[in-house]
Amino acid sequence: MNSNPFIISKPTFLVGAERSGTTLLRLMLSHHPRLAWSSEFEYVVDKITDNGDFPDLNQYYEWLETLLIFQDVSFLTIDPELDYIQLVNSFLWQWKNHYRKELVGATVHRHFDRLLKIWPDANFIYLIRDARDVARSCIGMGWSGNVWKGLDRWLEAEYLWDQLKSQLSTDRYIEITYENLITDPVTTLTKICHFLTLEYDQNMLNYAGDTTYSKPDPKLIKQWRHKLSDYEIRLVESRASALLKDRGYELSGLPPLDVTPFMEKQINLQDWWFRIQFRINRYGLSLVLADYVARKLNIKPWQKQTQKQLIDIQMQYLK
Repeated sequence: MNSNPFIISKPTFLVGAERSGTTLLRLMLSHHPRLAWSSEFEYVVDKITDNGDFPDLNQYYEWLETLLIFQDVSFLTIDPELDYIQLVNSFLWQWKNHYRKELVGATVHRHFDRLLKIWPDANFIYLIRDARDVARSCIGMGWSGNVWKGLDRWLEAEYLWDQLKSQLSTDRYIEITYENLITDPVTTLTKICHFLTLEYDQNMLNYAGDTTYSKPDPKLIKQWRHKLSDYEIRLVESRASALLKDRGYELSGLPPLDVTPFMEKQINLQDWWFRIQFRINRYGLSLVLADYVARKLNIKPWQKQTQKQLIDIQMQYLK
């Protein structure tokens, strides 16, 4: 690999909360004949400090060796001659070259404000989904035990987007709703393509032929109306009503709920217990304990092995 690779000065990043439809949109973008799009690209920002300091490279290499989301992309390699900015740029170049596409982008769900530390001229596609559906979906993934805690990722992403957006000129970002992507995909994708200075290509909707994702189905939106109880809806809206209205979502009209400190303690305890039970039911008690011990004692070979087993089992559930 060239020790001084060309720096991608204006890459585009897809940002938003997990469970907001970013995977679906990434698949659509990846099926454009001129676009390669990396999946979860958080490993380029996770180790950057809030002050903007880049990680020690030797420690970063070591961390990547235990990060299965990086290791599972078999074509990504590390050139030790590169500095940090060159290295993470090389990951984008490798992704683009592997798929032989002209343009490249990546999806980032957290710390996406730090992307400007590497790419100060980057552009952004911001995707939002109704918080009530996101909170419900996080329970199904085992990330939270109730909608109150399931809302954490949505709130974090929304506040972070407000912070990042304030630093960008209007020509550097586009805001898309999951609901519009589902109900009118051609118009929405055309809008995104124009932002990327591309023409819409009908292949963008052919992802269902070689992935596990189905074509856009309007039944996927507003599922919270029939899948959440009135109490759960009120829980979400007690934390997110202002942001929901600001983002253009109508409230349910249910009476506001006042969550007391005692109620919140019960909610947090329920969340903790649900997540433990979820992991045990999916992976087995012995593997969950092995992973816990490996993390606590920082036993890297064991940690890497338990992580691989966890991912292998997770992939079986996703098939």
